Amino acid sequence: MKRIKSSLFTLILVLTFLISCGNPVLNNSNASPIKTGAEQTEKYLPLLKGKRVAIVANQTSIIGKTSLVDSLKSLQVNIVKIFGPEHGFRGTASAGAVVADSIDAKTGIPEISLYGKKSKPSKEDLANVDVVIFDIQDVGARFYTYINLLARVMESCADNQKQLIVLDRPNPNGFTVDGPILDMKLKSGIGMFPIPITHGMTVGELALLYNGEGWLTNKVKCQVTIMQVANYSHDTEYVLPVAPSPNLNTAQSILLYPSLCLFEGTIISQGRGTYYPFTVLGNPDLKGKYEFSFTPVGIKGMSETPLHQNKVCYGLDLRKYNLTELRKSGKINLNWLFEMYQAYPSKEKFFDFKQSNQMGNFDKLAGNSLLKEQIRAGKSEKEIRDSWEPGLSDFKMLRKKYLLYP
Repeated sequence: MKRIKSSLFTLILVLTFLISCGNPVLNNSNASPIKTGAEQTEKYLPLLKGKRVAIVANQTSIIGKTSLVDSLKSLQVNIVKIFGPEHGFRGTASAGAVVADSIDAKTGIPEISLYGKKSKPSKEDLANVDVVIFDIQDVGARFYTYINLLARVMESCADNQKQLIVLDRPNPNGFTVDGPILDMKLKSGIGMFPIPITHGMTVGELALLYNGEGWLTNKVKCQVTIMQVANYSHDTEYVLPVAPSPNLNTAQSILLYPSLCLFEGTIISQGRGTYYPFTVLGNPDLKGKYEFSFTPVGIKGMSETPLHQNKVCYGLDLRKYNLTELRKSGKINLNWLFEMYQAYPSKEKFFDFKQSNQMGNFDKLAGNSLLKEQIRAGKSEKEIRDSWEPGLSDFKMLRKKYLLYP
């Protein structure tokens, strides 16, 4: 019965996402359609012949509409285990929920959780593995944890002399490189490397960056092969065919996520506990200042104990916000942060309320301890952006060395 409910929940998420997306996986011209690294099997199947393969995957790891694991298994690839990230291999676990080891019900392949007792494959996990495939969709924000998982997998492969193949996928926020560079004093599970909030790179490009700059633990180098995306550039409008995580279940939420996730470190709800998270903002104390309202509730598989649970929140509805200007600017939007701070009556509580997880730490999300104080002091957007330099410009120059796409 639990498995049936989980499958129904996944189906609802997928349908919601596809309805919101319209026509997925096409670029914004009449040129050839995008082909992900996973779809180009003719390029990497020869590398898997006669090999024992482990796959780091989740629900976004697909070829067409079929799971990468199922597809490769049908092509007689010897898959000996699956490594599952946050939300699990099938993508149904709530954000931050511990995921246990299991056996994949459909294929019978052992699934090792990398979001529970361990954060990277162990020596024992890789003992019967010859090559590891990494194929997980990223959304282009520093605090989206899959890019940290990539680094840990690279370290394990380097330490155990295993080959890694990254099946690259487009970055839906690839058009923007913006935000303060992470102060490494604030290094955490939601920020491990000195990059801005939006890095404008694909997972494959990040793998080259980690290797090239010696950012992996003990400066190890991973033997990595990147299967590049065909017909893609960083400015290509790309709509994901599958929700990358339960709370990014629409195309709108994915593009707003880099701007709205900062609110996780404030007293403002970003819509967790609704079926439209990361497209609304609100708080019960803003009653009378805004007409729009929503009520967060516990939703299994999404947000089971959301901020302001069962309380009516008043604020902004961004579900129909025109993203054209956001794309044109190439920047995260700070205006909503300014507006919510000015509107909230008890400003001393805006940043300093307590939450149990690291996502509730504004400084770790922002990447520095300055942004919070700048907002409190009423600094202008120009003053704030000027303070991100020269770090942001330096990163843009560094980034160029590792780009695979125009």
